Amino acid sequence: MTAVLHTWGQNLSLHPHVHCIVPGGGLTKSGLWRHAGRGSERFLFPVKAMSQVYRAIYLRKLRWHLQRGGLDLPSELLGKADQKAWMETLYRQKWVVYAKRPFGGPKQVIEYLGRYTHKVAISNHRLLDVSEAGVRFAYKDYRQGGAKKEMTLGGPEFLRRFALHILPPHFRRIRHFGILANCSKIRALEACRKALGVPSAAPAPNRIERRRLARLKLLQGRSPDQCPCCKLGRMTPIGLLPPQRAPPEGMLPRFYPIESTL
Repeated sequence: MTAVLHTWGQNLSLHPHVHCIVPGGGLTKSGLWRHAGRGSERFLFPVKAMSQVYRAIYLRKLRWHLQRGGLDLPSELLGKADQKAWMETLYRQKWVVYAKRPFGGPKQVIEYLGRYTHKVAISNHRLLDVSEAGVRFAYKDYRQGGAKKEMTLGGPEFLRRFALHILPPHFRRIRHFGILANCSKIRALEACRKALGVPSAAPAPNRIERRRLARLKLLQGRSPDQCPCCKLGRMTPIGLLPPQRAPPEGMLPRFYPIESTL
């Protein structure tokens, strides 16, 4: 699973939530691929049941941290009675868990990640006017069915809201879990390809190889994988030739000296 943290709402308010891309199955202990859906079903989990399970797991972890004093709480939640009342309120509320339809294919997954992984709290096209009176921007009101509206905030308030979404240094906004976890994804993905009958992916060039290609491009004036004929296409390695052995001793040219190793 890949999870991307977003902290903002449409009006720049603090609204932490996570966008997740979940594979439609996984590997069994015996190394076989098992689809998540049953039969012809094309969804991962029943969304109502998933929201209840997510709430239970999240609040269990929250209670664990509260009991150990590991959270930076506001003054109104420092008392034990206040924390208990707060937790009871969270348990009573319905939590919103939204599940999209499955992606059409790898291309759609990449497009989705491209839109959401490096998104900021507000994009330039939503800014309508900037003046001494403030900043006017467009937003959607999802409480009214996604109605398009406009909002004007004073300069200091706009900057205050925008700064709410600047993450601390070294904070990871994108995390990978399961078969996509960084510590094991090479082995796990290769096992998935084997179970699904998919050819292995071509290895990505490492840092040394990338530097070598960059030097060759600088020296030659073109990328070394550029097609020398059409100058447009890219040449893709399809295999490696085995190392050439020396010809049999009797076939060597007469003028080629043979050095004994004895």
